[in-house]
Amino acid sequence: MHKVSLLFGVHMHQPVDNFGESVDEAIEKCYKPFFETMVDYPQFKFSLHCSGWLLEQIVTKHPDIYANLQKLTNSDSIEWISAGYYEPVLSSIPSNDRVNQIKKLNRYIKKNFKTSPSGLWLTERVWESSIIPDLKKADINFTIIDDYHFLSSGFKRDDMNGYFQTEESGEKLALFPICEALRYALPFFSVEKAIEVIEKQNRGENSAAIIFDDAEKFGLWPKTHEWVYEKGWLKNFAEAVIKNENIETIHFKEFKDNNKSKGIAYLNNTSYFEMGEWSLKEKQTIELEKLKKHVGLDYFEDIGIAFIKGGIWKNFFIKYKESNYLHKRMLYMSRLQDKMSKKSLELLYALQTNDVFWHGVFGGLYLPNLRDNAYSYLLGLEKEFSGKKTLYSIDDFDMDGYDELKVLTNSLSLMFSQKNGAQMVEFGSLKKLFNWQNTLQRRKEAYHENILNPKNEQSTKKNDDEIATIHNMDEKIDEKLKENLIFDWHLKYSFIDHISNEPFSLQSFKHANFRELGDFANQPFELDKKSKTFSRSGGIYLDKKHDTTITKRYSFKENQIKQDFTCESDFKDTAYYGVEFNLHFAHPHKVTFNDNFIDNGLNLKSIKTLDIVDDFTKQKITLSFDTPLDMSAYILGTISQSEKGYDMVNQQISFILSTTFKQSLEISINIEVSDV
Repeated sequence: MHKVSLLFGVHMHQPVDNFGESVDEAIEKCYKPFFETMVDYPQFKFSLHCSGWLLEQIVTKHPDIYANLQKLTNSDSIEWISAGYYEPVLSSIPSNDRVNQIKKLNRYIKKNFKTSPSGLWLTERVWESSIIPDLKKADINFTIIDDYHFLSSGFKRDDMNGYFQTEESGEKLALFPICEALRYALPFFSVEKAIEVIEKQNRGENSAAIIFDDAEKFGLWPKTHEWVYEKGWLKNFAEAVIKNENIETIHFKEFKDNNKSKGIAYLNNTSYFEMGEWSLKEKQTIELEKLKKHVGLDYFEDIGIAFIKGGIWKNFFIKYKESNYLHKRMLYMSRLQDKMSKKSLELLYALQTNDVFWHGVFGGLYLPNLRDNAYSYLLGLEKEFSGKKTLYSIDDFDMDGYDELKVLTNSLSLMFSQKNGAQMVEFGSLKKLFNWQNTLQRRKEAYHENILNPKNEQSTKKNDDEIATIHNMDEKIDEKLKENLIFDWHLKYSFIDHISNEPFSLQSFKHANFRELGDFANQPFELDKKSKTFSRSGGIYLDKKHDTTITKRYSFKENQIKQDFTCESDFKDTAYYGVEFNLHFAHPHKVTFNDNFIDNGLNLKSIKTLDIVDDFTKQKITLSFDTPLDMSAYILGTISQSEKGYDMVNQQISFILSTTFKQSLEISINIEVSDV
């Protein structure tokens, strides 16, 4: 009987500049005990990818793990696998940056472990064939992706026990399909059942059982530390594999060099199936799940998998405009890299880290700290280009078909959107490298259906020799979450114009259920490039359309923004005008508005000055008005799904300044940033 080659790989990653306590937890629960265990079994060959920033942390701060990695490398146990240094989705960054990021990680591995990778871990398994020529420029000869990539492109499941060859413009690359059955078995099944799954991949000569998955499954995921280390799963698994006469561990490169490919393959642009689901909008995700259930699991896995699928990874830029904005700002800065210092180039590469651009089971875009980190890199780049003179640029920076006004003073980085109501979509401090406009719209997500209409479904775990994965853990629904499921109909930035026939109350503003009469909050404005003035000829809609024009003229100083606002309408009754601001703070509960905490909501009447003190940046944002305005404010939270269930993430403080008017209104609003 032929042996089956076990190609076993683990992928280690933490978001760049993640919370120290989060990295420490991963070290103690997962990375440290994993290599402490594996160093006792040098004959167990496996492959390892570690993203560059995390590898730096290990090399410089954790000498015990570093020493074990060197031992395992020197004994030929570890085969190092490369990727982009800061773990970008390669298809989402420019060609030159792909090559440079991969080569940077290659050099770091060569420096510390005296070996050169020839294989690549594909971040989030996001595959586009256009990356192949760039991989070859970085001396990469193979990559590892899911068997789903092949199955969704029409290949047979029985052929997923070897590697395939593909090409782009004549540049060849080997593709290894990760076995889904093994991804769900290791380490969640008992050792005996896991071995059975490996042996099932033995379908004749030169068969391979291929597994390459998150190292965090081995200790960091819920309940896995006890299972993998305290109960000895990893130790017992390594010993069982070594003793098994039907299994041999082997490196990917060694297998490729000693075996022929299973043929040529051309694959769809895709990632794993769940990623395709997450990238769809809420209703589409729900309908996709219904379709899968309708055709049945057997049909789906046998035939339908090639036809029933979600979107591509770049759909996240459509689903989340905040993600698209950040991504396009990155692309814009990348085009300027010839003028950057070496330090700034590192900021650009860090800005390309994938985590902040998408959202699935884990927080991703929904985590304010990840967005804060990304904006700190962006503002660090902008700081290098700032000077005494205020710089103005008008261009379609976010590639939505409309121009934006970009303003760079020597202390502020600002952006105003023509398409989205002439809103201020970036309000960044170059001194603190903090973007107060780092806000997020409250959107309905597919998983909110589980809160609104909970289903009493039990975990698929059935036996004491298994543990549940994050995909099938029992979920506990907090009924209070329903009260906070509020969804916005427009982006939540600043200088948003609302017109109503009733006063704006704290409750109607918070729940976004006041009657909107105008068409200015989320509609395009004209932009006069010379005067930097935004205007829209729209309407107030009640009994009929009442022609209404809003003009917003912005002017700037070093640390000041001034908006001169005018509204002219043929609506003759009394109307209520409100200008909405949404500002992001690291600690919204500690921020004061005219010496008041927001707590459960705040109302201030007839004010001409609003002092906002940010405890985190030690900055004061002062808004002053030439006419008294009423204010209502609350702390806006978004309900996000995580590996632990559902979390209320406090994103920002939302407030509205309002007054009455008849036919015409003029307001000047001045914003000044100063040290506390």
